[in-house]
Amino acid sequence: MTLSQLEQAIEQAFAAGASSIGDATAMDAFLALRTALEKGEVRAAAPDSGSPTGWRVNAWVKRGILLGFRLGSLQEAAAAGLSFVDKHTYPARRFTASDGVRIVPGGSSVRAGAYLAPGVVCMPPMYVNAGAWVDEGTMVDSHALVGSCAQIGKRVHLSAAAQVGGVLEPINASPVIIEDDVLMGGNSGVYEGTIVRKGAVLAAGTILTRGTPVFDLVRGVVLRATPEQPLIIPQNAVVVPGSRAVAAGKGHSNSKEWGLSLYAPVIVKYRDEKTDLSTALEDLLR
Repeated sequence: MTLSQLEQAIEQAFAAGASSIGDATAMDAFLALRTALEKGEVRAAAPDSGSPTGWRVNAWVKRGILLGFRLGSLQEAAAAGLSFVDKHTYPARRFTASDGVRIVPGGSSVRAGAYLAPGVVCMPPMYVNAGAWVDEGTMVDSHALVGSCAQIGKRVHLSAAAQVGGVLEPINASPVIIEDDVLMGGNSGVYEGTIVRKGAVLAAGTILTRGTPVFDLVRGVVLRATPEQPLIIPQNAVVVPGSRAVAAGKGHSNSKEWGLSLYAPVIVKYRDEKTDLSTALEDLLR
């Protein structure tokens, strides 16, 4: 089946609604898509130089992933003495040495339909959800999450407890995209379709969402999402958690009552040789 034929089959099965349940043709189309996702032959979003964001959402792929949940039935499973119940269409992925992926013992899980390229390192416990793409040389550290359809580039370090949010609906919504050579510090989180450009560094505890303005001290601008585009962190930006004073009401910074501040991520510099040296330790761990 060619990719164009697969797309057509997925679209037909998805459009059929509940009547696709129990349809062998629909199940064959989904399984073919799941295999293609795991091989990296298709992805939920892909680079596109003609797009304003540089990325194109493949809505039909996301429809196919949702189709798998519709077609699946609850099935019991067991691993390491623990019991699980999930849709049979999305079991845990199994890897072999020929895949070139390091899955260190200790409770990690990668769901079927996710792509992990050769050279990826998974430190326990971590989780990668269906539809995600994790490219070569990336490290997914302990307690890190790669959500559904999230796109992770080459040589990314998702530090301990880093969270990359997922998205399946709305169908046309862009997933979170972390481009090549990004460092996400511990307990950082990127959600709601945010794009982090190549080489950026997110310091520990940095949280980025669609509704979060980012204050660029270097260029003197405030970065925000728009109705047409998600929040985009520039290439090589170094982002740290900051705060800004509340400007009105009881929370006003000069108020004798509360004097509150709000969380505000701040770009304090752009990555240079010194910043690169601070991340060189990653290469020794691979």
